Amino acid sequence: MKYGYARVSTRGQATHGNSLEEQVSRLKEEGCDSIVEEQYTGTTTNRPKFSELIDKLKKGDTIVVTKLDRFARSATEGSKVIKALQGRGVKIHVLNMGLIDDSNIGNLISTIVFAFAEFERNMIVERTQEGKARARTKAGFHEGRPKKFSKERIDNAVGLLLQGHSYKKVSDMTGISTATLTRAMRSYKASQIE
Repeated sequence: MKYGYARVSTRGQATHGNSLEEQVSRLKEEGCDSIVEEQYTGTTTNRPKFSELIDKLKKGDTIVVTKLDRFARSATEGSKVIKALQGRGVKIHVLNMGLIDDSNIGNLISTIVFAFAEFERNMIVERTQEGKARARTKAGFHEGRPKKFSKERIDNAVGLLLQGHSYKKVSDMTGISTATLTRAMRSYKASQIE
């Protein structure tokens, strides 16, 4: 059997041939008998569909991925999985590289590519952390999503609640969800106790 595996890290990922649709299309063109699709970040090893596929592969089967980084992001994890599969007589075909066999050259190439994928991921994490650190030094920085409603709008909604209107009615009048109104009311009551 020839199995295809397609993975995206995020729902919106669609760059450089990485969207699920593009991967599946290429795997179909390659003649895969069965294609497994999954949405899990490459930083996690907990990929249930991938694990299930790996477990059912047997001697003579081939696993096909469009790029090596769809298979794994860590050089250690990727090399371990490839070695285990090769030991069971399973072939690994990476469309943009070719067939990874159990030769010294095949092992070297996969190790180098995994190492670069891991390096690239680590650089992205580092740049993100640096950006957050710079942002924290600026006045008015707030971690997380920006507030959807102004303080005045929330205060007005709390005032309506205090006048005896129901949460649903205030939500309909202001467009603020009942969950947000509940949190605002809790915060108001806590400030009154202080």
